[in-house]
Amino acid sequence: MSGTTIKPLHEDETPRLFVPPELLINRELSWLAFNERVLQLADNASIPLLEQVKFLAIFSANLDEFFMIRVANVRRKTKAGITEAGADGIPPQTLAVSIRSITQRLLDTQAAILGARIMSELKQAGIEIVAMTDLNPGQRQALSELFVHDIFPVLTPQAIDRGRRFPHVSNQSLNLLVVLDGSESERRYARVKVPAVLNRFVSVPAEDDRTVLVWLEDLVASEIGALFPGNVIQAVYPFHVNRDSDIELDDLDDDGSDLLNEMERQLSQRTFGAITQLLVDQSMPEDLSAWLVEQLHASERDLYVVPGRLALESLAELTRLDRPDLKDPPLIPAPLFVRESASDEPVDWADADVFTAIRNGDILIHHPYQSFGAVTRFLVAASRDPNVVAIKQTLYRLGKESPIIPLLVEARDDDTQVAVLMEVKARFDEENNIALAHELETAGVHVNYGLPGLKTHCKALLVVRREPEGLRRYVHLGTGNYNAATARVYEDYGLFTAREDIAADVSELFNVLTGYSRQELYRSLLVAPLDLRADVITLIEREVDTHLAQGGGRIILKMNSLVDRDVIRALYAASMAGVEIDLIVRGICCLRPGVPSWSETIRVRSIVGRFLEHSRVYYFGHGGEGFLYLGSADMMERNLDRRVEVLFPVNDPDLRAEVVGQLVSGYLRDDVNAQELHADGTYHRVQPQPGATEPFDVHRWLATVYRR
Repeated sequence: MSGTTIKPLHEDETPRLFVPPELLINRELSWLAFNERVLQLADNASIPLLEQVKFLAIFSANLDEFFMIRVANVRRKTKAGITEAGADGIPPQTLAVSIRSITQRLLDTQAAILGARIMSELKQAGIEIVAMTDLNPGQRQALSELFVHDIFPVLTPQAIDRGRRFPHVSNQSLNLLVVLDGSESERRYARVKVPAVLNRFVSVPAEDDRTVLVWLEDLVASEIGALFPGNVIQAVYPFHVNRDSDIELDDLDDDGSDLLNEMERQLSQRTFGAITQLLVDQSMPEDLSAWLVEQLHASERDLYVVPGRLALESLAELTRLDRPDLKDPPLIPAPLFVRESASDEPVDWADADVFTAIRNGDILIHHPYQSFGAVTRFLVAASRDPNVVAIKQTLYRLGKESPIIPLLVEARDDDTQVAVLMEVKARFDEENNIALAHELETAGVHVNYGLPGLKTHCKALLVVRREPEGLRRYVHLGTGNYNAATARVYEDYGLFTAREDIAADVSELFNVLTGYSRQELYRSLLVAPLDLRADVITLIEREVDTHLAQGGGRIILKMNSLVDRDVIRALYAASMAGVEIDLIVRGICCLRPGVPSWSETIRVRSIVGRFLEHSRVYYFGHGGEGFLYLGSADMMERNLDRRVEVLFPVNDPDLRAEVVGQLVSGYLRDDVNAQELHADGTYHRVQPQPGATEPFDVHRWLATVYRR
């Protein structure tokens, strides 16, 4: 699938640059370096205290998913006896050892940050997380009553002895291993799952205005005797489990119901995946942790001993406390102002005729600095306009209580066709998407479930409207999901346009997604999986040719991850030709910058801060003319080969100048959230420019850019 405006430079395939393994950073190790940058934010005293707590929770959530998906893949290779090294020269067994060593170090660091500093600072701020032994008799009595009424009925003790084998332990569960009094020859154990439906932190009555909390597992452990009357409890130890949760779907028939049924079946099996990580508290004796490893059919390499609390994703509960003094000030998104004609004064999008405004010229929106409400406003206008005859949309991650679903239901009537591509393979959103798809179908919306073997990751919304001149198409294309909740913290771009070339491409793309079209050529969009990689590489090669002819070669790429070897090879070749290249890569980057004779003109920086950098920006200077694409695609094999992705052009010169000359340049100035990748694979915080009077925080700066 290739844009007709981007032709390969050479008819014959040119020899590919050989890149030795040592010039490729391992993907998993690069990801761990990214999560370490997240953890560093939890230890940054310049960030409000509850925001530091938030980053501790994000670190844990990230790490759990890493073990459920990426480490699961490494584990399968080692278990199968695969010894062949990857493109980076690291065999699976060596990689597994490195992952284990780094992860244990990061877990130790996380425990130290929480236990040695944050708990103390929370206490100083009036938020005290106490041990059960610190409670006074009145508080102890109140919690005992709470346990009896609200916790005890939910608990299920599961005995483990000769007649009762070790029970199944579900994925991501926090559990208590209970040791009961028994003979030397027959130990007696029980497992109690700490219910995920209950809050991890239990409020304790306090005599002053302090917030006093206890850990749920501590309360359960202190009352554990109620579950085993007539027995003596010797000890209680927490443990946490992660399992292989990667879902691999074989090629299915094109019938969407087959895909849906297979996904529902696979989801039911996710909880039974192989153990990829077992975390235990350091208080658990070694012989007991070894026994636990055996009972769970895990291996010693899956065991991590943590000098502190387990499953710290639950720390997110603390960020919901009503303590604005301990949080970042709320970001109030700026309204979107548009012109309904070239001579009009700008008006608020909320008051504008959105179709007239889009006809007048392309409109760019930047989340979270401008409200996601602009997108829902477009859909509201489409759903209530009697002249709209069709609405088509791709949906990947929506979140709970999405405003999108009611609007699509409202739009569907006898005069308006509504079609949705609901991607039911969106990892960890599968069940929510399936439920929403059923809701749409019940309302009469045409729902497709994605293409077999591919994930539909592009973000597209097409509105077809009957007008005096005939049918006209209006389009929204985005870099991020149609998710109102994450749009408040994820940085993304969206483009509203009525350009006929883009609108025609989007129409034909939907025909591919919902029908049997085999469209391979597009006018303006770059579309995966067929030719997006080739198009990007051609754009890089064109920049090399332009640089060799007239100098001034310039490439700026912003993305979540850079993994694809062919794209990396092309960037190395461009650097060897002298093209100046800036890469803003939030997460995984497998390219090594600053290597003599290879990447001396390449700079790589990662921005990790208050807002999640999520937009993908691809800019090629082309001697001043400039090509700018935005979209959903990272430069990873999975995005280029196994997903439907779209990069869309920003053709308006004013919008192009705004994105490249103003917004992206802000990321290259940041010296608060930015870290630079060095040739040895390590990241170092960016130092202020000589003569700088104050630090430059791109997130804080962008919050002011759109204010009138």
